[in-house]
Amino acid sequence: MVASVDEAGRPGAAAGGTQEGDLHRVMGPKLLLLFIVGDILGTGVYALTGQVAAEVGGVVWLPFLVAFAVALVTAFSYLELVTKYPKAAGAALYTHKAFGIHFVTFLIAFAVMASGITSASTASRAFASNMSVAFDLGLAGWGVTLAALGFMALVAIVNFRGVGESVKANVLLTLVELTGLLIIIGIGLWAIMGGQGDVSRVWTFEPAGDKGMFWSVIAATTLAFFAMVGFEDSVNMAEETKDPVRIFPKVLLGGLLITGLIYVLVSISAITLVPAAELGEGDTPLLKVVEAGAPGFPIGVFGVITMFAVANSALINMLMASRLVYGMSRERVLPGVLGKVNRARRTPHIAILFTTLLAFGLITFVGEVPALGGTTALLLLGVFTVVNVAVLVLRKDTVSHKHFRTPTFLPVIGALSCGFLVGPWTGRDPIQYLIAAVLLAIGVALWALTVAFMRSRGEHPGGSMSHLKAEGPVN
Repeated sequence: MVASVDEAGRPGAAAGGTQEGDLHRVMGPKLLLLFIVGDILGTGVYALTGQVAAEVGGVVWLPFLVAFAVALVTAFSYLELVTKYPKAAGAALYTHKAFGIHFVTFLIAFAVMASGITSASTASRAFASNMSVAFDLGLAGWGVTLAALGFMALVAIVNFRGVGESVKANVLLTLVELTGLLIIIGIGLWAIMGGQGDVSRVWTFEPAGDKGMFWSVIAATTLAFFAMVGFEDSVNMAEETKDPVRIFPKVLLGGLLITGLIYVLVSISAITLVPAAELGEGDTPLLKVVEAGAPGFPIGVFGVITMFAVANSALINMLMASRLVYGMSRERVLPGVLGKVNRARRTPHIAILFTTLLAFGLITFVGEVPALGGTTALLLLGVFTVVNVAVLVLRKDTVSHKHFRTPTFLPVIGALSCGFLVGPWTGRDPIQYLIAAVLLAIGVALWALTVAFMRSRGEHPGGSMSHLKAEGPVN
């Protein structure tokens, strides 16, 4: 016997039988907070802090602060929409409800999915690099690629085991990665109190080239923004969260504030102990901080902590990507086969396989951590621009339950700031636009195939989505 849920995502009347498409509601406030914190923390700060420092020098904390502000404004828009429409499809659902254009909905869905996969691929490469350092394996080139592919296969297995197992793994990995960042903060504070390092570097601006302070900070923010993404993944877990309308606002905002503070403190500790030029070399910047501030600390141990941290990012992003594919399949925007749920594990196994294969392709043929991380931020900034507009358009759509409502000026600021950061004037590496263009071209091809497939079966792709009732059993 399982229960249905009402439009707000609360338990409703009992319904006989178990439907094949049901997902388990296992996430309460604590698990959701760990999911959000664990998703935001991780690969971005562990792998890209050095790249941000290379753009601005000692004020490495400033781009993280700007990225936090942009993310926070957009988070308010997500809160209104996820509490209004507590469904797994996230930004794609909001876009479809706001504009009703199937092609646009599909592109947004594909962009969000691609961002999760590029983020997980970034984490996989970082995992392999840190594993090489931690165990002195000397991996390079194809050695790193093969290790990253093996790791991604392991992530797929955990994902298939089920959201309960995945979230439990997330709890462990989040605690490990949080411990690693607290070690960095602790080492920095100890060094400052002991007169080590150079605190004055925190206020030193060293622009890359002749960009000037404003454009250097903007360019660095486009990288730092990758470290702030992750909160949007949580809305795709709405159908696996207990009472999402009630708990999402305080948990999401709390998670963002926690991670924002940690990032600023980590940045200050890092630049105090390691000069910006040195910090910007390689894919393991925080290992250099440990070596400089606590040479007696076993570097292999911290390398393992870093491996766990980026593993968490990969797991959560692949969890999100597969659930997004599942959700959009249920809404008839993707082929129905991608919405199938394994009877034994109650997980969307076809969607997991599909997203894992895409990740394999990115790891094999793209590879570079900054390129993949920057592409993740680029895709999501474009999506965030649309979401901030959608929340204003959907003000005319009323629902029967109470929900969070953000002040109108915040989505306006969010749309303008996110749209600005997408543009080429930010100094973004052109390779990121190329990767994004290729991924979206794949999306267009898949859209055409999806439309042809559904029409051949006499189905209308995407439908009007007016049939949504947010139904599904609660466990």
